Amino acid sequence: MDDKRIVELFEAYFEKYKKTEGDRTSWSAFWTVYTAGRSFEINMTKCPKGTRFKIFCDKRKVGEIEGWDAFLGSLDQLEKDYAPAFGREDFFSQMEEML
Repeated sequence: MDDKRIVELFEAYFEKYKKTEGDRTSWSAFWTVYTAGRSFEINMTKCPKGTRFKIFCDKRKVGEIEGWDAFLGSLDQLEKDYAPAFGREDFFSQMEEML
């Protein structure tokens, strides 16, 4: 799946499922996949500081990425470090099915 499609999917998912973080200046939406007894979650947050992505593997925070360019640039490394829990094609295809 190409970067443009990933952005389109995650933005559409975010708009549909976002929730406020309390003060209505920060909104987030997360997506989790379960594979072979493991979980992988990406939480996208939009706030006055910009867009951030919090990464969780097996319910443990493993990273935080700021901005779309950095996030898209990190996908290869995330696949390498967290396979088989994370595979971009599977992760975003499941998100697309939810929409």
